[in-house]
Amino acid sequence: MENEGTTSWQHRLHEIIYESDTAAGKAFDVSLLVLILTSIIVVMLDSINKWHALNGRLFEVLEWVFTTLFTIEYLLRLICIKKPWKYVFSFLGLIDLLAIIPSYLSIFFAGAQSLLVLRALRLLRIFRIFKLSHFLSEMQFLGGAIRGSMRKISIFMLVVLTLVIIMGSIMYLVEKGQNGFTSIPDSIYWAIVTITTVGYGDISPVTSVGKFVASVIMLMGYGIIAVPTGIVTNEMALVMRKKETRAEACLSCGREGHDVDAKFCKYCGEKL
Repeated sequence: MENEGTTSWQHRLHEIIYESDTAAGKAFDVSLLVLILTSIIVVMLDSINKWHALNGRLFEVLEWVFTTLFTIEYLLRLICIKKPWKYVFSFLGLIDLLAIIPSYLSIFFAGAQSLLVLRALRLLRIFRIFKLSHFLSEMQFLGGAIRGSMRKISIFMLVVLTLVIIMGSIMYLVEKGQNGFTSIPDSIYWAIVTITTVGYGDISPVTSVGKFVASVIMLMGYGIIAVPTGIVTNEMALVMRKKETRAEACLSCGREGHDVDAKFCKYCGEKL
């Protein structure tokens, strides 16, 4: 029996578009990947002046063909689920929307079609298509760890920002507004470049005190690098305990990442 609110053809369409464990579903997904790769190549070739002069018209026609196909695909994804807005605002849903918007924007804004390289993000679907669900699971695992770390990392970045402002101001005073330290903002720029161990070398202290302060900042930079790593690692250990491994897409909202023993979608409550 079909799920309530979903007709037979919608259910079949859902299996083809959202699932990849059937021959039709895998064929659809592989064809979609080929189209995505081809459209990206067309956009790249069109950005080369020589190729644009020779085949500009052909590239434009091909781009509208791809845009039309992707638009149809996007609409079909909305049609075959009961809660399309859940898909629209999901991560992959937003990427799919961004893949077609630039072409329509190019009608009103010249050059907007260059943004079509965003279609490369749609290649993330390759993890599900070729049964690489463990890679997709690892992406979700890493994403969960980063989200859990954001508050701590934000506080850490605030401390670093305060530190570079102080150290930059000190260097401005020590170097007396010379040797590239002509203003406090310029000195803060130098402090950021130094504490991150990038070290462009376009500004460097000359005085003995300035070199001492620079040495302190450089040593602090090496210690600071390890802090975000420790924060994320700790969150990864916490997320590991509740790691999501199921790759089945919900019939209602199209989202994945449910627990292995889940019977209902954790996002909309639909039965899996």
